[in-house]
Amino acid sequence: MPATASRAVLRQSQFLTRRSAVRYASSTSEAASKAGEAASSAASKASEGLSRVSSSAGPAISSAAQGLGSALRKVGGRTGKVISFVDSMIPPTVYYSKVGLELAKLVFRGQNMTPPNLATFQTFFQPLTNVFRNPAAFKNSSFAPSNILARVRSADKKQLAVAGVTAAEVIGFFTVGEIVGRMNIVGYKGQSEHHH
Repeated sequence: MPATASRAVLRQSQFLTRRSAVRYASSTSEAASKAGEAASSAASKASEGLSRVSSSAGPAISSAAQGLGSALRKVGGRTGKVISFVDSMIPPTVYYSKVGLELAKLVFRGQNMTPPNLATFQTFFQPLTNVFRNPAAFKNSSFAPSNILARVRSADKKQLAVAGVTAAEVIGFFTVGEIVGRMNIVGYKGQSEHHH
């Protein structure tokens, strides 16, 4: 028998003799209370350690990010211009995204809106997935032009009014977006017209 194998057998036999001397007292209430105390102390120590790590890592991460930002700001040329533009756009982007999120929350609460459940999504998108799987079935689907036209003809006045208001809102938001994008109500700012 090689020496390494005999050492492994010897270690295994020592481990087995040590394990046989262990006494298990799991049936008593003392052991259960000690285990509960040990678990709570371990949890408190873990939370303390996590708070220490996060408090010490926070400044280190922020200083590393500041160092990287200052190094990137020193880059010149076109790359430097792009980096400075992106750097200048981060705070307003974060601000307006937070504003938009809060506005969306207010609208959802005000209109008593809730996101649809999974079954609603499945019933709505099932015909679409069937059309993509079998394009010949498009003729019989609810999205066929003849079916859409029949739905419009059978709609009552309330449904038509809701559709009209929604269409007006979409057109209005698109128009306002165009005006903001052009920074002018009519046409684009630019050079004056020249004739050929």
